[in-house]
Amino acid sequence: MRIEYHRTLIADAERNAAFYAALKQVIVKGETTVADIGAGTGFLGFLAARLGARRVDLYEAAGVAEVARRILRHNRLRNCRIFQMHSTEAMAPERVDVIVCETLGNYAFEENIVETLNDARKRFLKPGGTIIPAGVRQLVCPVVSERFFTELTVWDGVGYGLDFSPAKAMTLNNIYVRSFTAADLLDDASVLAQWDRLTFDRPNKTARAGEASWTLSQRATVYGLALWWTAELVEGIGLSTGPLDARTHWEQLYLPVLTPLAVDGGQTLVMHVRSTTSYARGTNVAWTLAVKDAAGREVNRQALDLQKGFLP
Repeated sequence: MRIEYHRTLIADAERNAAFYAALKQVIVKGETTVADIGAGTGFLGFLAARLGARRVDLYEAAGVAEVARRILRHNRLRNCRIFQMHSTEAMAPERVDVIVCETLGNYAFEENIVETLNDARKRFLKPGGTIIPAGVRQLVCPVVSERFFTELTVWDGVGYGLDFSPAKAMTLNNIYVRSFTAADLLDDASVLAQWDRLTFDRPNKTARAGEASWTLSQRATVYGLALWWTAELVEGIGLSTGPLDARTHWEQLYLPVLTPLAVDGGQTLVMHVRSTTSYARGTNVAWTLAVKDAAGREVNRQALDLQKGFLP
């Protein structure tokens, strides 16, 4: 068990404050029951208890559940129960008024929150109950800074008469956690686009797909895509991992190109992203970038897939 990861969560003041505000808004002291799914060290569930929840059930499958038990005893919280299992393994769970689940990754759904909350909404939540987060939006913006691409293409400079282009292709068919500034992004990120949105008050597909496009007013060279997400926790309270927002422990994702894309003024850059996530197979993401001229004809196209970036 790596406690360091959980320390980074506790150190994230933006995350903690947003979830605290969301829980405070929905908990009625002495009445509300709560399930904290993917509880980790128990922070969110213990917040709910401190806010007066009548009962809090915490579900955590990993060994950190034992740390949560120690913290529970140390704080003398008597209205909490810890179940060391994944919530999907619980048989006939007691229904609750509020489900809180912070199993969000740098890629929003890489920790299977969609599948988890599909199950939890159906089996854990009382009619009319609340799920935190209520929904997630996935955003994208073209990257126009060369530095991220240059970092990944060192294979070109191996020298000694050797060509490492197969390794370079694998490198570029990968996703990288990076922190962007406004200057790294097309038009200082003012042209960000939403490519995916879901709400957790209904069943959702674990396969996600979406498109976005940008018609450029002047020539630019595109080196890939920056992805991030925003979550509405409850009405009026949100959390964002974007480069222009307050910093969190989450960062943005860099999806490279195979070769830099020159896009002239009047041309349109079109991107398509699709992903699959599952407990059994993990996460795969594929992305396509195309350039179209003013008449709508495709003049350049690149397709990348995370599966091509792994060794067989």
